[in-house]
Amino acid sequence: MPTLFEKIIAREIPAQIEHEDELCIVIHDIQPQAPVHVLVIPKKPIPRVAEAEDDDGATLGHLLLTARDVAKKLNLSNGFRVVINNGPDGCESVPHLHVHLLGQRQMQWPPG
Repeated sequence: MPTLFEKIIAREIPAQIEHEDELCIVIHDIQPQAPVHVLVIPKKPIPRVAEAEDDDGATLGHLLLTARDVAKKLNLSNGFRVVINNGPDGCESVPHLHVHLLGQRQMQWPPG
């Protein structure tokens, strides 16, 4: 059964798309946790970072570089946070790896 993100990539479910290329799509989170909260999602369905294959390295790197580029586009020059949740204790809500890019507010440490 396709995940929510696979349905968004296939345009079966609408989303506010910020960026798209051959490897990923960036959408605005529907439950934002910061004034800017977008998700960088690989088009290849990787369930979670713990299940990524060694040959997924280029895709994983591309996700972070895309997060950097989108942060610049969204004027997050004062800073931002990048988060990847993994598994139940990591607060994973969709079993399709994605990178949260959050900004335009002061982040707290430690998170969670």
